[in-house]
Amino acid sequence: STISKDSLKTSLLQLECHFTWALQKKHVSLEALEETILDHIKFVVEYSITDYNMLSYICHLKNSNEEALRNLKKAEEAIKKHHPGETARRSLVTWGNYAWIYYHKQRYAEAQSYVNKVENSCKKLSCIAHGKIQLPEVYAEKGWAFLRFGNNYFERAKNCFENALKSEPNNPDFSAGYAIAMYRLEIESERSGEEKRSCLEALKQAVELNPKDTTIGAFLALELQRLKRGDEGERYIEEGLQKTPDFPLFLRHAANFYRKKGEVNKAVEILKKALALTPNCVVLHHQLGLCYKFKILELKKTRHTTQDEIENLIQLAIFHFKTVIDKKPVFFGAYSDLANIYALGKRYEEAEEIFQEVLQRNDLLGFDKQEIYFNYGHFQHFHMKSESKAIKYYIEGLKIEKDSYGRKRCSEAVKTLLEQKIQSGLRDATHFGTLGLVHILNGKKQEAIECYEEAIALDPSNEEYLNALTELRLSV
Repeated sequence: STISKDSLKTSLLQLECHFTWALQKKHVSLEALEETILDHIKFVVEYSITDYNMLSYICHLKNSNEEALRNLKKAEEAIKKHHPGETARRSLVTWGNYAWIYYHKQRYAEAQSYVNKVENSCKKLSCIAHGKIQLPEVYAEKGWAFLRFGNNYFERAKNCFENALKSEPNNPDFSAGYAIAMYRLEIESERSGEEKRSCLEALKQAVELNPKDTTIGAFLALELQRLKRGDEGERYIEEGLQKTPDFPLFLRHAANFYRKKGEVNKAVEILKKALALTPNCVVLHHQLGLCYKFKILELKKTRHTTQDEIENLIQLAIFHFKTVIDKKPVFFGAYSDLANIYALGKRYEEAEEIFQEVLQRNDLLGFDKQEIYFNYGHFQHFHMKSESKAIKYYIEGLKIEKDSYGRKRCSEAVKTLLEQKIQSGLRDATHFGTLGLVHILNGKKQEAIECYEEAIALDPSNEEYLNALTELRLSV
């Protein structure tokens, strides 16, 4: 009957599981995420419950509910094995996912039985407050799910782990999740030009509580490196290479550390080893591409290098960046990386195609778009030798109001270009007018007024400049 279906839906929405956490598939590439989790299951046994629950949700998003049920079965087996005394407490998320999948399969009686299991267990555990399940393990599982779904979710992940830590401040798992969320947020805030928040203390505590977890050690090393304390950080990388020489999740961060240190050959060696262990890992392909790009730029500086050497590296970089885009179309930074490599190889049409392809995507937002406009402007300026197009695209980046590193780069590039033109003695009204627009977009009204006054002095009847100046004077 419909009534039971409606009341069932109401109960389902009360559950804490992947179906109620607002994880949207547009933010990830399901194939790449599935690979990541399968790799994680293979190498990190302790998180298998979390991983199988996540996998069941991904299978559902891929319209494969049978496969989803198989993964929930595996989650249950892992719970029996790792937490025999706390089955109910550890199963709430798994049971919630079961209920939702049966609901989607229109098997309402089974869905209802799982809802009942959750509700009965919660009564016994008395873990319901404000109509919501409040258990540290559930908060933590939600946090890991948010981390998996990428940068739109990092803030929510941090809040989940904070909630989990309130009950158990020294829990190694919660501490690790919190530190990783903080680390990711700090990288993001750097991209977006926001206030920096330091994750150093969180990482140090997580490393103390998780001495065996070399991945956390690697994050701490990278953070110390960013704080210009790389020598201190390298200790953790060297320890990790001793403790877990065949652990790809650690190797990838170790490689990142050496690439940033400038030891690119060492980074390439480590990445190749990791790629042999997890051949479909998108991040490894991206890192290798970056290493080859670094080598190309180095070789172009030296005199005694052959064109063949460079050509070979360009081919390798193209292969790896293309792999990233094929496997994970939402990895927007990789489009600019690929286009820049084509440009280095003087393959300008292909570079142009890649820029156009990514700029036409309707899921490209804010920071990513600003970065791409900056790269596209740079390409127009230095490779296509078109200053006018460069100016146009830098300004497109500025028109997006979000503060970010990409926006700052657009702003600096376009100001430099226009000021060079003005100082070279070419007193052209359009240069002053355009610089006026740049100042408006940056909220600098007084500088804008001065530019428009100069522009009008050179082109007294220009309506556009006269109107802009009138508006500015009224708003000051």
